[in-house]
Amino acid sequence: MALIDAPAYDPSRDRLKRNLIFGTLAAILLAAVLGVSGFVAGHGWFFSNMPAEHKVNQFLTALEAKDYAKAYGIYNNGQNDPDYPVSRFTEDWTTQSPVKGPITSHVIEISKTEGSGTFGTGIIVAAKLNNAPTCAFIRVDKKTGTFVWPAPHEIGYDKCNNT
Repeated sequence: MALIDAPAYDPSRDRLKRNLIFGTLAAILLAAVLGVSGFVAGHGWFFSNMPAEHKVNQFLTALEAKDYAKAYGIYNNGQNDPDYPVSRFTEDWTTQSPVKGPITSHVIEISKTEGSGTFGTGIIVAAKLNNAPTCAFIRVDKKTGTFVWPAPHEIGYDKCNNT
């Protein structure tokens, strides 16, 4: 093919190429911003801890409503534990609760992934109960969806004043 037989210039092809490059760069930048902002805000990379925070929020809301059967179901992820009956659970979360009484209000403060592996085996959620100056820490197991309270360790977080 000679130079004289070359195809005509098509500006739409160059526009498409330019738009693909800018679109790819924008998508990469957006993903980076979302990933880092989730971590900085205390909700895990790419806000991956939000489902566990939501589950703890539902649990604490059920406790506030004194719906202990529902709260027990959330705590054990719908599985009955013969070694931990509802009556013992109710006692633990009323008279023996982290605030030494019924829970009347809560605020989810922060969550951190913990355990081995890239994304950990569990998530520890810090919640302020009844406007207390300290936080209660509840661990959500990623594999089973069950709770562990008290959590095996606390999160170092200034707003909790536990450390």
